[in-house]
Amino acid sequence: MDNVLDLIFKRRSVRIFSKQKVEKETLTKLLQAAMAAPSASNSRPWEFIAITDAETLKTLRSKLKYGKYNAPAAVVVCANLKIARNESAYRFWVQDCSAATENLLIAAAGMDMGTVWIGSYPKDDVMDTLRVILGIPEDVVPLSFVYIGYPAEEVYPRTQYSEERVHWEKY
Repeated sequence: MDNVLDLIFKRRSVRIFSKQKVEKETLTKLLQAAMAAPSASNSRPWEFIAITDAETLKTLRSKLKYGKYNAPAAVVVCANLKIARNESAYRFWVQDCSAATENLLIAAAGMDMGTVWIGSYPKDDVMDTLRVILGIPEDVVPLSFVYIGYPAEEVYPRTQYSEERVHWEKY
């Protein structure tokens, strides 16, 4: 991609994945991109759980109401305020971890991969399911769950720009 806007428009939710395995090195690159995200006062409250085990993914698919997709890998983006570098994390961890999630999504698009973002926080049932299956401590918050793989269907770049939602100078 010559242009970052092309890459952003290319990022789409993919819900049907091929069986092609996602290598650890590829996931590491995606996690590096995630951790390059901005965070309030550089607090970086994020932690990640990378999942490639077929049985774990099968269990997650069976337990998550909106997580039935056949991707060969997933990443859970968590907030751990104990590791945050300063107090800003207590106010802005949702934004920080969301920025990390978006970086991961855009990086995957740039690597010709597909992703679908499943919300976790603030839904207690989803967070509890992830905690039980993945051993997430009670004081760590799973913000989002991202399925990752290679698309089995073609998705086309788009923008969802709507002039009606833009206000210039004042509302």
